[in-house]
Amino acid sequence: MRNRNSWLIFITLLVAFSLWIDLSKNIVIFNPFNNTPIVERNVDVKLGLDLRGGLQALLEADVPAETTVSAEELQNATNILQNRANALGVSEIMMVTAGDRRIVAEFPGITNPEEVVAALKQTALLEFVDMGSNPVAAGTIIKTDFGLETPGPTTTDSGETIYHTVMTGAGLDTAGVQRDTNTGQFLISFTLRPDSTDIFSEYTSTHIGQYLAIVLDKQVVSVPSINQAITDGQGQISGSFTQDAAQTLAVQLRSGALPIPIKVVQSRTIGATLGEESIRKSVQAGIIGLIVVILFMGFNYRLPGVIADLALICYALFSLMLFKLIPVTLTLPGIAGFILSVGMAVDANVLIFERLKEELRAGRNLRQAIDLAWSRAWPSIRDSNTSTLITCAILFVFGNTFGASIVKGFSVTLSLGVLVSLFTAIIVTRTFLHSVLDRVKLAEHPRWFGL
Repeated sequence: MRNRNSWLIFITLLVAFSLWIDLSKNIVIFNPFNNTPIVERNVDVKLGLDLRGGLQALLEADVPAETTVSAEELQNATNILQNRANALGVSEIMMVTAGDRRIVAEFPGITNPEEVVAALKQTALLEFVDMGSNPVAAGTIIKTDFGLETPGPTTTDSGETIYHTVMTGAGLDTAGVQRDTNTGQFLISFTLRPDSTDIFSEYTSTHIGQYLAIVLDKQVVSVPSINQAITDGQGQISGSFTQDAAQTLAVQLRSGALPIPIKVVQSRTIGATLGEESIRKSVQAGIIGLIVVILFMGFNYRLPGVIADLALICYALFSLMLFKLIPVTLTLPGIAGFILSVGMAVDANVLIFERLKEELRAGRNLRQAIDLAWSRAWPSIRDSNTSTLITCAILFVFGNTFGASIVKGFSVTLSLGVLVSLFTAIIVTRTFLHSVLDRVKLAEHPRWFGL
């Protein structure tokens, strides 16, 4: 009895928490002692590209066809590109490898596709280049000795100067944007890795008053002068940066260089008109499906069916809460997976209630019949849901490997629905049923159980 009451209290609190999350777009939790927010989070529903509109791009390794691109290189490039997009403020992105040379990227709600694509294409080879006492202007394309067998300032046969690279961006640890409170200019503050701190310290100590160019992909970004030795591994890049330009450069510095060059094979902007219509029809389908399942369970299984319907409502609340908290980016196939899981949510209850009828017909008392029904139906419930979860895992891996984001979204929502349905069927329904039986004696009324 005490255990059942504990479960009932837990379920009640979980329902209240789910309602709070489901009905909110932003949640704020305040410190009760000083009334300052300790948790602030946006929990609005995240919509995918097909529902919200945005940019879809197909990226490909920009190397000759005979050059082999390893799976590790492609995955590393995908991770770096995703980090850049996240840092640029592009939300709910989906970026997966497709085959052995391509990456599928989706950016829901994007309004500046050209800037995003340009930022993603950057190979971001950052170099700190010695300019001596004769700096060149920002924007100048130069040649450096990075990667040459004999590094050092020299002049090529064509008369071009090759500048010496002191250090590359691989030595950076962090990079972020700050604003100078005196001048109002945006600065990029950076810290160096321990192995690069000594290199930078030695160079800046011996070149005070000279210029060190910040060069990105052979183009000079900024040419700050060395005012003092930087021995603690921390420094700043100054220049005539706008906030967006400073943020973009900081993102490229943090993300590092791509292991392989990437080109945009195809990009297209998708409107949200189809998405709005799809959402409306999907919500209608979900409501109709939920009503049909509720009516079926109530008419066919009477009291247990009504209790299962209450558990089904809990299932919908819990699922939406998880979608918003994780968060899950809902696509049209993802919504289809959720609607499908509504029917599967009562599958376990059907097995249990049919077994309950058999136990009651065999002469068991009601409480024994309920316990036996749950225990004997469990192997079937376990095996059927396990097979579904295995299928979802295969679909998810397939979606990741071949860029089938449609399959991936479907598998995520379906698997979450299966897990939540197991909880509601095994815990919620059973707790509710015992709570009713503990207070109302219905053993003399078999019609209440569909007999």
